[in-house]
Amino acid sequence: MDLQDYVDNAGDIFVLPEAVIKIKQLIDDDAASLDDIAEVINYDPAIMTQVLKISNSALYKFPNTITTVSKAIQVIGTRSIYDLVLAYGVASAFKDINPDIIDLDKYWEESVSCGLLCKYLAEEVGIKEPEKLFVCGLLHNLGELVVVQLNAEVAKKCTDISSATPLALQKQHLGFSYIDISSRLLKVWGIPSDIVKIVECTHGEQKQANTQEEQIIQLGYLLALNNINSDYFSKFDGVTPDMYKVLGLDEESVDAAVDFCNLQLMNALALFSPSSFALF
Repeated sequence: MDLQDYVDNAGDIFVLPEAVIKIKQLIDDDAASLDDIAEVINYDPAIMTQVLKISNSALYKFPNTITTVSKAIQVIGTRSIYDLVLAYGVASAFKDINPDIIDLDKYWEESVSCGLLCKYLAEEVGIKEPEKLFVCGLLHNLGELVVVQLNAEVAKKCTDISSATPLALQKQHLGFSYIDISSRLLKVWGIPSDIVKIVECTHGEQKQANTQEEQIIQLGYLLALNNINSDYFSKFDGVTPDMYKVLGLDEESVDAAVDFCNLQLMNALALFSPSSFALF
């Protein structure tokens, strides 16, 4: 299969929850109100529960408990709520992936780590709506799950990071990267173009970063890859000083980002890993 075959098949197999699509439509509709968005979320008990869990999690540290979706939207903001609902919706769309092909726990650890690192770095440099960077980090490697579902043999070959980097393995066995699949699938789903553009830039070897957001995901990706695969990579493998200095950060800031990620990882996995959706 070529790249487009993977994307076309994935678009047929993996379907976003209707609420995610509806919320995006409402956000794009100037006539829609916060109550309209809250009503859609409240109609889906799984998404409603997730929004309240995330709003009251360590990701936000609000002093008072948020008990309603309407209050969550007021406090966090409409776009940030959409980003978090999107993160949940995409993760749930892939909840039935075969765990025998790849180490799914490690997959989600790396994806959530990338999200946490990107959000932390975005906050450090003062980017508005850092949740968007969390979502980009979380979703950047969806292409791997697509290949697991559609071509298990190739997916297994691409896990042998003892012999080469993930990108090199993907280019060798697929001819393109998982990021290429991820970004095209997000387009098929109608995900906002700003998220798609950031995901497209995940690999610096493939695409030059021209914005702070693109620079952050390239740095966050490498830090997460190295952190979760510490048996194979050191903390700064592939990371050059220019990658964080261009953001106005130093090595101490990067260390702090990794420490934050490690402290928050288990809690964040409980919110965004599909294994935590079993109750729903």
